[in-house]
Amino acid sequence: MPITVWRPPMTEAFVDPDRAQFEAFKALPRDVPIEMLNLVRFRDAAAYPADHPLSGDALTGAQAYKNYGKESGPVFARVGGTVAYRGGFQTMLIGPAQERWDAVFVARYPDAAAFLAMVTDADYRKAVVHRQAAVETSRLIRLVPGKSGEEGGFA
Repeated sequence: MPITVWRPPMTEAFVDPDRAQFEAFKALPRDVPIEMLNLVRFRDAAAYPADHPLSGDALTGAQAYKNYGKESGPVFARVGGTVAYRGGFQTMLIGPAQERWDAVFVARYPDAAAFLAMVTDADYRKAVVHRQAAVETSRLIRLVPGKSGEEGGFA
């Protein structure tokens, strides 16, 4: 039986982009390399739709996310995606204290068009059910490699 660790609730859950966010993403240049910062918090128990074959298997969110990785990974690789960084969350130094992340990584794409090709791929769309079952909340932030603040900050 898995050990359940108490985590304070987050005020809002984000699993999929809303229409306005997706349209804003699509309006940005598509022919430039991008990186996507992924912050993911898993559900204690995966929440598959009742008619999904895994709905009665009592998987954890982490196990469902591994299923997502297995099924979406080939599509990610096919569009030229790579993982630029993967690490573990330790503590929030600046930001909401209640935010805790189970998976932290940066995915790199040769261009934004590759990301769009991935998320519209039929095999990827089938794999997304695992991500939706796994994720309690997440953040997906588009980054432009090599850019930093114009004023101050790190060089």
